[in-house]
Amino acid sequence: MKMEMIKEFKKYLEDEKKSTNTIKCYILNLASYIKWFKDSFNRDLKILYKQNILDYKSFLMLNKKYNSKTINNKLSALKKFNEFLIEKGSQSEMVIKNKDMLKIQTEYTSPTTITEAEVKYFLQIILETGKNRNYFLVVLLAYTGLRISESLDIKKNEFNLVTRECLIKQGKNKKQRTILLNDKVVIAFKEYLKERNLMPIESNFLFVSNRGTKLSRITINQLFNKYSTKITPHKLRHFFCTNAIEKGMSIHEVAYLAGHSNIHTTLLYTNPDKQKMIEKMNAL
Repeated sequence: MKMEMIKEFKKYLEDEKKSTNTIKCYILNLASYIKWFKDSFNRDLKILYKQNILDYKSFLMLNKKYNSKTINNKLSALKKFNEFLIEKGSQSEMVIKNKDMLKIQTEYTSPTTITEAEVKYFLQIILETGKNRNYFLVVLLAYTGLRISESLDIKKNEFNLVTRECLIKQGKNKKQRTILLNDKVVIAFKEYLKERNLMPIESNFLFVSNRGTKLSRITINQLFNKYSTKITPHKLRHFFCTNAIEKGMSIHEVAYLAGHSNIHTTLLYTNPDKQKMIEKMNAL
């Protein structure tokens, strides 16, 4: 397959307003299939065939030993590519259907795997580094449930200390929402703002690098990896949802603040964690 077609597929996804991360995953998964196809048949990929898709699915299950969620992600990328080929006129039928996806049993345990004590310990470690920007970012993630991409896209004028709100314009699927800020976030923000206002930079982004450019995910991942082997930005999002529910917020309130499009996603956080279930099992 020519690189030109991959570029066209990328443009197709961008026109559909897919997020940067979604586009990246689709392209990587398509590239994996293209490599498998070339290695298997010594031919360039032009269109998709049902039998090839089923063979690839078996390869992922039996040879690569991937779990069902990973396999479904790869098939979803190919399904979207199938739609692209049809719109482009290169293919006439859908060869990947929803029934081709692997069935996954709904998780009963809470997605949260870190405790409040672990989060507080991590926050203290970051605070003691003396980097107010980093501390504020971690506090923001822990006590608002923001996705890391949403946090890094915040502009300075979208953070309002008077109303204690922050406008999130670039949420998942481009959905806009307003989040609320507790005392911890406000205090950390004020300390960071003292430094931010002194920086001789023109960027409108709230979080900036030492060079004055928008802070990157790579830098944040390096920060988390340096100070914790367990806590990640996404795990802080899980922590927020569980913590908010345990502290009295309703399911609908948490769903709105976290930007969940499906209330059933939020309901998962009402389930006990795996350790608590094991303790109950041992008591039998």
